[in-house]
Amino acid sequence: MSEIFVHGVSGETLSAACLRQLTGCVAVVVSKRFAPLLPADAPRRIAIAPVDEMLSQVAESLRTGDVTVLASGDPLFFGIGQRLIDRFGVGSITFFPAVSAMQLACARFKLPWDDLPFLSLHGRSTEDLTGRILAQNKVMLFTDHRNSPDRIATALLQTLRHYGDERRLATIRVQVAENLGTDGEKLISGRLENIARTRFGPLNMMLVEQELSPADQPVFGLREQEIAHSRGLITKDEVRAVILHSLRLPRRGVFWDVGGGSGSISLEVAGMAPGLTIYTIEKKQEGQGNIRQNIVRYNRWSIHLVSGEAPDVLAPLPDPNRIFIGGSGGRLPEIISSCAARLKRGGIMVASAVLASTAQQAPRLMRENRLTVRCTTVQVSRRQDCGQTMRQLNPITLVIGTKNIGRQ
Repeated sequence: MSEIFVHGVSGETLSAACLRQLTGCVAVVVSKRFAPLLPADAPRRIAIAPVDEMLSQVAESLRTGDVTVLASGDPLFFGIGQRLIDRFGVGSITFFPAVSAMQLACARFKLPWDDLPFLSLHGRSTEDLTGRILAQNKVMLFTDHRNSPDRIATALLQTLRHYGDERRLATIRVQVAENLGTDGEKLISGRLENIARTRFGPLNMMLVEQELSPADQPVFGLREQEIAHSRGLITKDEVRAVILHSLRLPRRGVFWDVGGGSGSISLEVAGMAPGLTIYTIEKKQEGQGNIRQNIVRYNRWSIHLVSGEAPDVLAPLPDPNRIFIGGSGGRLPEIISSCAARLKRGGIMVASAVLASTAQQAPRLMRENRLTVRCTTVQVSRRQDCGQTMRQLNPITLVIGTKNIGRQ
């Protein structure tokens, strides 16, 4: 039975074991970068990209003999290894890893990497990249020609300036290792402004380090007095807990917070489900200022403030998996209709109703938009220091709509 031998390459030479392996193979999978390393008598070459075509050619070659695959560093670390396993199974593949780019970069930066978050941008989606970077004390990025260190630094600069985070702008540190293991290797370090002005080749490892707020911030359970808000206009702690339970948050996806107010719901969602990308829609300048302040204070960079009024500003946003409607500005029918149309199948929408008229209108509107609806009314009583005097808060009705899997 024919086999696939996957050799990792580090630097600008092939190992002796790899060269011996090539002599017994009918084909070798190789990128343009590693093609010059092959000996003149190397077997038939198969381009590594496009990957689907490469896999088909490998399958055809295996009918007549073994195949060698040349891959960068460790093929099982964000490399071609997984695609080969998915197509051919583990029984017919043997791996010979080299030092990975991340290991080599950490050695150059003299940085222990056992606790280092790693993001590969090489041919992958960069959705919410700034939020994923800024949420970490340190993170290593494997960049490509589209997501180069200067472009990433520029995006981080724009985000931090937009939210007025001057402290982070002054302290964030960046190191870039370019063309690792080659004669053209360079190590570059500096602040975001310096990196944004520098031009880089296509192969880089980028380390971003910063000092975050104290790590003892709660994942969930921020108190009203800890969140910047105006004139007491904030979803109360106990009600917030019921809303979050009703939303049944997924680990990943998109969350819309319509009528964000202070952003208290968004803050809790960001803490509980850091894999969600959050869009907080708020039309009032005062509320927008509070949301910006809270994002910076609690380092909740997966929150994206959308300035404007729903449903007018919803069109450019990605379709949501979850929606919370905390305010409608008198446009509840339009908002529920627009939100229900965009909500993904299996998604959940929760509307908070303070007024009795809203509590009556919202269920009807959700049903008209083909959602399955249930309602919960929350009545909170508080006692200061558990004394005898009890303060009743205004009851809140939560209208919960689910977009069933079978419905379009």
